[in-house]
Amino acid sequence: MRSYFSFNRADLLSGMVVFLVALPLCLGIAVASGAPPFAGIIAGIIGGVLVGALSNSNVSVSGPAAGLIAIVLLAVSQLGYENFLVAVMIAGAIQLTLGFAKAGGISSYFPTSVIEGMLVAIGIIIIKKELPHAIGYDLENEGDFYSYQLLKEDQGFFGEIIHSFNFAHTGAITVAIVSLAILIAFNKISALKKIKALPGALVAVLAGILINAGYQMFQPSLLIANEHLVTLPKAASIGGFINQFTLPNFNGLSNPQVWITGITIAVVASIETLLCLEAGDKMDANKRYSNANTELKAQGIGNIVSGLIGGLPMTSVIVRTTANINAGAKTKFSAIFHGLLLLLSVVAIPGILNMIPMASLAAILIMIGWKLASPKVFKHMWQSGLQQFIPFIVTVIAVVFTDLLKGVGIGLVVSIFYILKGNMKLAYRFSKEKYHAGETVYIDLAQEVSFLNKAAIKQTLSDLPTDSKVIVDAGNTVYIDFDVLQLLRDFVEFGAKERKINIQLINFKEEYNMDDAIHVHSEK
Repeated sequence: MRSYFSFNRADLLSGMVVFLVALPLCLGIAVASGAPPFAGIIAGIIGGVLVGALSNSNVSVSGPAAGLIAIVLLAVSQLGYENFLVAVMIAGAIQLTLGFAKAGGISSYFPTSVIEGMLVAIGIIIIKKELPHAIGYDLENEGDFYSYQLLKEDQGFFGEIIHSFNFAHTGAITVAIVSLAILIAFNKISALKKIKALPGALVAVLAGILINAGYQMFQPSLLIANEHLVTLPKAASIGGFINQFTLPNFNGLSNPQVWITGITIAVVASIETLLCLEAGDKMDANKRYSNANTELKAQGIGNIVSGLIGGLPMTSVIVRTTANINAGAKTKFSAIFHGLLLLLSVVAIPGILNMIPMASLAAILIMIGWKLASPKVFKHMWQSGLQQFIPFIVTVIAVVFTDLLKGVGIGLVVSIFYILKGNMKLAYRFSKEKYHAGETVYIDLAQEVSFLNKAAIKQTLSDLPTDSKVIVDAGNTVYIDFDVLQLLRDFVEFGAKERKINIQLINFKEEYNMDDAIHVHSEK
């Protein structure tokens, strides 16, 4: 019983931290998507409470996703918001179908090097996007981690950070530095690390509120203005709160563009969810595995409900999931609790939350980004060898300079290249020794020899010296592809004869019709 309450206390604290991270993300992603701000809160609540309850993951947290901003922005402008909500419901129905069809198994094929690269890239992007908020430049919407920008001109990856220093605010910078110092202290000082009932993120937020209140009383020139604080929609009455919900226009079911949008959202949201789920499982301290098919079903139901009451589409979100894990989450109750806090915040305490400086929240996210992109990760991947490091670093660069899906796709291509290259080398063991008239070459085929190995075997046969003796042993082989068998037959009948090579095939299965024999080719 004691361990049970201890277990849930950790989840309550981590849920609170995730809530602080999720609140501005929900609002910022909604605004950047051209949707009502409350739509992001709806998706966050459903992602936390409903998807959190249905999900099989212990650490994953769902909500509106930055990776869908471009799709949502275009769809809302073309279809209108009520018709767009129908597309969200269609996307949810497709995800639910994919879950029952057991399509979630694709997540098992994401290489570790690519997942690690994705996490590091997201860490870099978080730091890059949060630095302007940390110094008080909040023109760009919170939560937009990729290409969509509200700046009049694209400043470039580093130019945007430099540009933001033209609008630096001393009060915001002070809040950010104090918040970072508090977070570092709670991570490094043993005495503070033991205070589980008081998370560092909460202390950092409270410090930001108190510092800004001090500005107002003693140093008004440093006061952080409202536009640099959390902006939560406030309803004057119950009726006003209910009016923030939007119902879908089901006449949109007859519009082909609505269906195309729904399919697009389903595909992108499902891929992002599976990527996040795989990454979350790798970061989970207890190394538990989540059921990807169950996650797709949960996301599908969540998107159906979100679209039904006016919310944005959602995915499993890596930033919130990382914050959840770093805060010490043990079970999925932390995700559910963060959703309940979002609901409570919009109903009961929007005024208090609107006192939180964005600089404090930026400090929390910068710490999360630093943990994701720690130099230790680069060192570990380098020590794993070039076959792991190159796909890793390519994924990092590609995600940072394009977007999540494109970057991961590029990383997968590079990773597959190295996998194929490795398989070609592992198709057989090659050795040779000297004998009187030339060399004896031994080729021991591996357990499985596929068509991917054909080129390497062909090159080896081509490089055999004239007047040599070759022994090809299939004693350890379970499967040999037809193309490889045909290559060996052709070499026996033509290549070996032309080059006066003695070739011996041994231990081939009867079904291959490659009888053990010595084929001697010499000049008459």
